[in-house]
Amino acid sequence: MKALMLAWRQLRRDLAAGDVRILFAALVLAVVAVTAVGFVTDRAERALTIEANRLLGGDVVIRGDAPIADDLRRAAQAAGLQRTETVEFPSMIRASGDLKLGDVRALDQGFPLRGRFRIIDAGQSGDHDADAIPAPGQAWLSQAGADTLGAKLGDVIGLGNQEFRLTALVVQEPDAALDYLNVAPKLFINLADLPGTGLVQEGSRLRYRLVVAGDAAAVQSFVTTSKPLLARGQRLETIQDARPEIRSALDRAGRFLGLAALVSVILAGVAVAMAARRHSERHLSASAVMRCLGASQRTLVIIHVGELILLGLMACSVGVLLAFGLQWGVGRWLAQSMQLDIPPASLWPALQGYGVGMVVLLAFAAPPVLALRRVPALRVLRRDLDPTEPSAWLVALAGLMGLAALLWWKAGSPVLATAMLLGIAATLLVLALLAWLLIYSVRRLRSQLRGSLRYGLANVSRRAATSIAQISALGLGLMALLLLTFVRTDLLDRWQLALAAEAPNRFIINVQPEQMQPVARLIQQQGLAAPTLYPMVRGRLQQHNGKLVSGQDYAEADDQRAQRRADREFNLSTASELREDNVVTAGQFWGSRPLAGTEFSVEQGFAESLGWKIGDTVAFDVAGQTLSGRISSLRKVDWESFRPNFFVLASPGALQDLPASYITAVSVPASNRGFTRALVEAFPNVSVIDVDAVLKQVRSTADQVSTVVQVVFWFSLAAGILVLLAAVSASQDERLLEGAVMRVLGGSRRQLRLAQASEFATIGLIAGVVAAIAASTLAAVIASQVFDLPWRLNWQMAITGALLGMLAALLAGLFATRKVLDAPPAVTLRELQG
Repeated sequence: MKALMLAWRQLRRDLAAGDVRILFAALVLAVVAVTAVGFVTDRAERALTIEANRLLGGDVVIRGDAPIADDLRRAAQAAGLQRTETVEFPSMIRASGDLKLGDVRALDQGFPLRGRFRIIDAGQSGDHDADAIPAPGQAWLSQAGADTLGAKLGDVIGLGNQEFRLTALVVQEPDAALDYLNVAPKLFINLADLPGTGLVQEGSRLRYRLVVAGDAAAVQSFVTTSKPLLARGQRLETIQDARPEIRSALDRAGRFLGLAALVSVILAGVAVAMAARRHSERHLSASAVMRCLGASQRTLVIIHVGELILLGLMACSVGVLLAFGLQWGVGRWLAQSMQLDIPPASLWPALQGYGVGMVVLLAFAAPPVLALRRVPALRVLRRDLDPTEPSAWLVALAGLMGLAALLWWKAGSPVLATAMLLGIAATLLVLALLAWLLIYSVRRLRSQLRGSLRYGLANVSRRAATSIAQISALGLGLMALLLLTFVRTDLLDRWQLALAAEAPNRFIINVQPEQMQPVARLIQQQGLAAPTLYPMVRGRLQQHNGKLVSGQDYAEADDQRAQRRADREFNLSTASELREDNVVTAGQFWGSRPLAGTEFSVEQGFAESLGWKIGDTVAFDVAGQTLSGRISSLRKVDWESFRPNFFVLASPGALQDLPASYITAVSVPASNRGFTRALVEAFPNVSVIDVDAVLKQVRSTADQVSTVVQVVFWFSLAAGILVLLAAVSASQDERLLEGAVMRVLGGSRRQLRLAQASEFATIGLIAGVVAAIAASTLAAVIASQVFDLPWRLNWQMAITGALLGMLAALLAGLFATRKVLDAPPAVTLRELQG
């Protein structure tokens, strides 16, 4: 207890004297960086998940072909969730004296629980958010459906035994989906009007939906409770079952936020390691005096490590409080810019901040502090004696292993964590090697240099260990920041490219073989680019490796997606070559090579869910005919391209004798409202799917994700610059001492500044060049293996990064050593030697 009291007194004295202020500030900044990014990431991820759930109309949807059982409603009520229901069915719609098969959706009060309908009505100019669902006796019609039917606001719409007044056109809807089989105009009515239509009869093809929403924990509880209650023909869907484009955007955002957290941890380690080194050096003489007065090694350990732990707890507390205040302001800004509710912060990021702060502190600060217990008493007389402590290396090794585990945990991706750890190790090795070569070269060239340049470069070689450590630390920090910049730029460019305004917004299906050329001509007559038409057949999985397959084969694995894929029909196509949005990941695509029989190329995720591998044989039932062949390749499909893509491609000629229609996708400008009607009037059998609503929702979600990525990036960058400044400032005592001696010997301010500038510029140039090369290499690996992004070397950014690294080291070093020019030399010498 007495030793702990001494530790507390020493901490108070060191804080008052400023001896641990840099270490304290570095640790506070590290915790702020990690915790604030954690707070923002935690809140943003939950907000994006909630917002993305508007694609479902709620957080969880239970779909079925029979009325929803009461026990599922009671489960939602027991979990404290909001709930609503819808009923969907196909039916003939009467409008403008014409009949058309439509998709009717009867909505209960409260729908949607997530998201909003965007409608056009007579009350307001332009489209706007709907306040409620259609009132009884009223109906809404999708804008594309109104174009097809020639209906306008105020018309009477007939449905079964009842007539409705058309009061709004739906521009965007929750649960918008791209479905090649569901191309009919969509009619929305109030659920209370459904019985009056007389369409609910025995044998009606009704689809029932129960939609729930609420707190994340309650939703998860409902999911767990409701799965065993699902009846045959029912399935449960969450955002994980959303469109591939949405899942891809959210997944990539989550990985980027994990990368930002990793960068914060790395910068924290750099700053604390450099600050701890200075802290231990300043206590060497005091420890030697205590050894002379009879202090035991155990007492020294308790005092110094106790001081370290107390300092860490104080710094972590201050850092967490500052981070909470910062994230509160960032959260309010995000809520306004993204136009969505940001959930309150949880305690988890704060606990992470304490954990990261203490692990980083013990990993990087404990080893030099533990070495103080072996300081020889003779150091009171001889200052060239430094202590050695073998156990400190064991503590450092244990701390580094803990930090590596921490990086794995924060990454959320084994590939990302491994790439970062290997990149850090390789960067440190290269930086240390180049620093040693620089020192060796300067020593040989020192005699040929003159003036301040000679003195500045001599300082680099004179303090070899310090220079190597500083170059390594600065280079590692710059590498982390440049890596974050590279990946963020590629990520945002990718989203902007994938979801460009010219993305296809009309899918044209059911084109017959003899109609291919006439349809292509009509599309070009409308002022659009010549389309590419792809064959498409409907097939149901029949066999896998000679064994009959059904959804029940995947019931034990509890994989509902695999069960649905095994039971339902899906689209097959053929191609002789692959577009750029399809990349072979395993096997060999047939291309122009001769084939011995039918081969299939399967989308990678689709194959994994069904347990298919290269060399397996599969068979499909296509209109009573069997199509079988061998899987020769797996593909990674870029679903964000919004072009016609298929889970299964057959080799050329395989579909020749099967009933096939053709599909294409075109981009129709908003001004060409007559395109759909012109095409359908010329070819009544052709169906046009308007996916503008889907595109708007995907673009909106991607824009919101981009906003979060931008905010976290700039926040990490700002915090990283502050941490780097602390790291550079933490090793300036020797320079201050030498500068004071030069001032005493008559050195001018200009000479000192030029000498310092040459030293810091040299250190910064080496660190910046290596950091740019390392960040470019690591970015290539992470972009391709973690983010699934095509990567290209950005020479301009790499060169800019290297120059900025030199500038950062120069400015930070000059700022940290400004005291030697402003303070009297006697004061500086007394502070450093006292």
